[in-house]
Amino acid sequence: MKIAVLGATGQTGQYLVNQALQQGHTVTAIVRNPGKLAVHHDNLKVVEGNIFSADSLTSHFKGQDVIMSCLGFPTSFFSGVSGYTLSMTAMIGAMREARVSRIITMTSWYTEPNSGTQSSYLIRFLLLPMIRSVLTNMFEMEQLLQKTEDINWTVVRPPGLKNLSASAQEFLTHEGYFVPDNNGQPAGSAVARGDVARFMLSLLNSNAWVKKGVAMTTK
Repeated sequence: MKIAVLGATGQTGQYLVNQALQQGHTVTAIVRNPGKLAVHHDNLKVVEGNIFSADSLTSHFKGQDVIMSCLGFPTSFFSGVSGYTLSMTAMIGAMREARVSRIITMTSWYTEPNSGTQSSYLIRFLLLPMIRSVLTNMFEMEQLLQKTEDINWTVVRPPGLKNLSASAQEFLTHEGYFVPDNNGQPAGSAVARGDVARFMLSLLNSNAWVKKGVAMTTK
């Protein structure tokens, strides 16, 4: 497939680009600074683009089968985070202009404000408040996608991210804001970035999670 990747220089994005190339896909990495992507491959095209401008993205989206986004934005204590909604607004505009309808993007467990009540004390009262500005904007981006009728979106929600390559472990998935175990408690708290990339790419051959948000982790 022909894949346009945003966030390709980020930690998860690099895993996604490498795995996509290994699987034989043709990848266009849309980056702010082409020099930051240290991957070279016959099927990889690295282009400069502004993730907040539909006009900048449209020409790079033309002819693609799918858009995949691993964009991440830092937490902010003093002002709200807006990068997720601003970049997604630009992506949706560019997709419509370029006539591409499929997008796979990633957010996180616990984007919905009340979904963390089952999490551990440490996560619920220490971690989640620290990253709430990011989770709030992720949730707003998810709602933005839910309102579109012409976009075949999938939101992949992983837990905490470990900077590890892909494993061969089985995926656990749940249509919701975290993956529950048999007792309804969160099943673990972290996943390898390589496994998030592996899961996102597995969706290219499946309609199972179109127009849905899917929480995932590994066994």
